[in-house]
Amino acid sequence: ETHGITFRIQISVKELLDTDILLKLLFHLPVNYPSTLPDISVNSDQLTRAQCMDVKDKLLEQAKQHLSEPMVHDLILWIQQHLKYVIKQSATVCSEKPTLSKGTSTEDGIWMLLLHLDHMRAKAKYIKTVEKWTSDLRLTGRLMFMGRIILILLQGDRSNIKEYLILQKTSKVDVDSSGKKCKEKMISVLCETKVQPQHKRFQMFEVKEYSTLDELQKEFETAGLTTFFSEFVPPLLK
Repeated sequence: ETHGITFRIQISVKELLDTDILLKLLFHLPVNYPSTLPDISVNSDQLTRAQCMDVKDKLLEQAKQHLSEPMVHDLILWIQQHLKYVIKQSATVCSEKPTLSKGTSTEDGIWMLLLHLDHMRAKAKYIKTVEKWTSDLRLTGRLMFMGRIILILLQGDRSNIKEYLILQKTSKVDVDSSGKKCKEKMISVLCETKVQPQHKRFQMFEVKEYSTLDELQKEFETAGLTTFFSEFVPPLLK
């Protein structure tokens, strides 16, 4: 009644080469839908993250044309008919991008994000959600537990890291003291910076627990992040 409804739809669409693309669509309909646009998430194992983002953007563009009238069914029909054109357009944009931005973009390269969470009440569900987001966004790094300290260290494209932050702040990832689903309100961005040559690249995303501060420190040192540890972690113990 206060948060609207969320539902998932899976559809199979014929793509350019007559192969089936399985689209996983998530619609969140707010309470005042259809006067307010739905939130839409798009995933597919056969598409790149950039292509999924393009599909989402196109669906939202279409949704604006149906404002104040039920639209989900129309949006599904539209993407079934137009997916191959969206993908083709996305591929064209991607192939042009390097020549347009070569040497000019400050966003090039891999970025790193260090987050501090105050707590996790629904720990198992929270971890599963973070693992899904990092997988969808092709981010690597660590979810680290040491006593009461909870840290998330991520590496990946800056745009994907920014999208992760949006998901982290706007999705209902935990439960409150009464057991109701709630958004993450007690999160701190400790650092967001470009990965430097001395920093080790993580090959995957892992959830790790450390029994001592020394173990946690060694994780940072192994990744070439000694200064990050000394600057950001000790103040969390106070």
